[in-house]
Amino acid sequence: MELRRPESLADALAGVGDGGIALAGGTELVPLLRERLVDAETLVHVEGVVPRGIEADAGGVRVGGGTTLAELEVDPQVPDALREACRLSASPQLRAMGSIAGNLLQATRCWYWRLAFPCRLHGGDRCHAREGEHREHAFLANDFCASAHPSDPAAALLALGATVRTDRRELPLAVLYRLPTADDRSTTTLEHGELILELTVPGADASTYLKAMDRQRWSFALVGVAAVRRAGELRLALAGAAPIPWSIEGADDLDGSTPLPGTAYKVELARALVRRATAALGA
Repeated sequence: MELRRPESLADALAGVGDGGIALAGGTELVPLLRERLVDAETLVHVEGVVPRGIEADAGGVRVGGGTTLAELEVDPQVPDALREACRLSASPQLRAMGSIAGNLLQATRCWYWRLAFPCRLHGGDRCHAREGEHREHAFLANDFCASAHPSDPAAALLALGATVRTDRRELPLAVLYRLPTADDRSTTTLEHGELILELTVPGADASTYLKAMDRQRWSFALVGVAAVRRAGELRLALAGAAPIPWSIEGADDLDGSTPLPGTAYKVELARALVRRATAALGA
């Protein structure tokens, strides 16, 4: 395996375009390489060339894709929901290394996918979780794949209405994600070699992120709820609920949940967290 250290963004994009895989903090990619879930002949170390930092921008902030979760959680310019989501997402060591762009592109923690079962995300014709163990899986949009998206910051950014800038285009964060289908098993709309360079995050009158997890700190969300109040409007988004970060308008949207037998409890967790989050914002 070759490790390239490009000196410019242009060189990094060329390396990724030639089939290399982008490497930043490595907290996501290195375990996937170790478990042979990702094969790579070339790694392109983009940490020094992808923008990093937080700047005020027209009532919100611009965040470089290479900015770490640890940097985001302590910056007072960053809306509370995103700060709290970053703080609750991982251990201090991982937050100090993991980039926000990498966090948004995390692979599922579904153990069938992680154990390389021939599931639908691996190109197979079965969702093994639907018939097997699925306590930590999705209860929304889970008809094709029952995996649950693991990113806490992604839910916060979705509720905040963030925009993503890549090396090719600018798009709402909501458009970054897509539900997998039989024709396309991917869960993002990124093209081959496309890199996230920057996020634009609008401000909020008030926001919060609440998370239910098996351990008090640093485990993946059973359910996470981001709530944002802006100009009298309430926006809500969920983590751990669907194969991608999921927007809802209110607790009533949970009436349409499609839990599996082992995930019905997550619907009640979501209802409780939505009530607490909206109460915290005075909404």
